[in-house]
Amino acid sequence: MQRKTFTRTLLAAAALAVALPGLAQAQTMKLTLGHGAAPGNPRHEAAVKFAETLKAKTAGRIEVQVAPSAQLGDDAAMVTAVRTGALDMTANSQGAVSVAVPEYAAYGMPFMFSTPAQAFKLLDGPLGQELAQKSADKGMVVLGYWDNGIRHMTNSKRPITKVEDMKGLKMRTPPDAVLVDIMQALGAEAQQIKFAELYVALQQGVVDGQENPLVNIHASKLYEVQKHLALTSHMFQMTPFLMSKRTWDRLSDADRKAVTEAAAEATALQRKMSQEADDKLLDDLKAKGVQVTTVDKAAFAKATAAVDAKWLTTPIGPYLKKVIAAAR
Repeated sequence: MQRKTFTRTLLAAAALAVALPGLAQAQTMKLTLGHGAAPGNPRHEAAVKFAETLKAKTAGRIEVQVAPSAQLGDDAAMVTAVRTGALDMTANSQGAVSVAVPEYAAYGMPFMFSTPAQAFKLLDGPLGQELAQKSADKGMVVLGYWDNGIRHMTNSKRPITKVEDMKGLKMRTPPDAVLVDIMQALGAEAQQIKFAELYVALQQGVVDGQENPLVNIHASKLYEVQKHLALTSHMFQMTPFLMSKRTWDRLSDADRKAVTEAAAEATALQRKMSQEADDKLLDDLKAKGVQVTTVDKAAFAKATAAVDAKWLTTPIGPYLKKVIAAAR
């Protein structure tokens, strides 16, 4: 009798041993996070931090593979993939996300914020929560609002100090309708080119210049093909850190908590790195031979005032009005 009991116990233990790896495997989740920035950029470093933190918080159950440098397509393609559930997460661009959720464009009005901190004061409050709800309605869960910096202009033709210097310049913009409006208001020609193709486009003279935060200009080595940098501070842009609602809905409450906590840590790191990068990169760009000029911001703001007026008449007008009131 004892022998039969022992045998049954042994068989049960063996069955459990066979089942356990399968059970553990079933609980393991592999997620993919895509973005368009180069390694070394705060966006990538924060994405890696998120992956490491989430893995630690879930004892290795949730693994996040980070795909930088537009490996999974450009920003617009990744937004579509997140909305459909084909991609789990993306740290994307304000302009590309605004195609799906137009209210994101409200934060890109010309000369609205002089520092990212001013924008985050709004985004971390009720206006940011409202934006997150609008994002969820379009299939995207906001995990954080990251910093894509205050944007400046570079070109290969001439120094820019006054509005007239912009006339006729062929300037690359991302797929961001507000930026196109800003360029046209300043007398430049706007041409949309994917960021991954920008270096070659500048090198070959397809466009004369572009605009980006200093960290993007530096990380992608645009200084090699752009001689002039004008500190225009014409626009703030965020980097929405998003998860597909389809992926979010598959998570348990405990895993959602882990994701939220890991995202908060990554968001704090990304903003800190962006600020520190801006502080030191200007000196490095000068050392690399880039000629830096400042502009008459009052004149630039006056030249682009019609952009605000135009966007206030669009469907995002009611939300934009609240953002402008809070910012200005």
